[in-house]
Amino acid sequence: MPDSNAPKRQLLDSAGVDCCLDEIADSISKAWPGERLALVGVHRRGVPFAEALAARLITKDHEVELGRIDITQYRDDLKSFTVLPKLVGSDIDFDLDDMVVILCDEVMHTGRTSRAALEELLGFGRPRCVQIAALVDRVGRQLPFAAEYAGIRITLPGHERVNVRFADMDGRDEVFVTSWENKTA
Repeated sequence: MPDSNAPKRQLLDSAGVDCCLDEIADSISKAWPGERLALVGVHRRGVPFAEALAARLITKDHEVELGRIDITQYRDDLKSFTVLPKLVGSDIDFDLDDMVVILCDEVMHTGRTSRAALEELLGFGRPRCVQIAALVDRVGRQLPFAAEYAGIRITLPGHERVNVRFADMDGRDEVFVTSWENKTA
């Protein structure tokens, strides 16, 4: 998370995040009416995002399985790290075969995280369909992945970074932009 004193520009406050979550859940529910769904959050902030969507989908009478995926071993930039990220491990304790899987990540940008997540996910079974949900869909794909469900879609200069906070992890829900130079390890 960036330095709290660094200049930031808020994109969504708590009410905006809540509204986006409602809209994404509605879109998923309309696309898969009555379907049993698997929501798999990409570790770290994709997990609370998946949990928030699952809670909304359950109120719409969907049966929802929740999982967590750790992409550390599938990153294509591991060699550039001076300190390797902590391996948390994936947690999918249900059968993915023939399931509709919604891969959840808080921000989709280059598509590299989605590629790594899909590679790890397929080790757990053969889903009928995998789609991607992102709270923020940022323009700038390097790989051919798309977020079928997104709260907001934005274009930012390369030196800016999207940051997402969730109340469960960070004490409040919000989305903001900072300069990449202010990124901490």
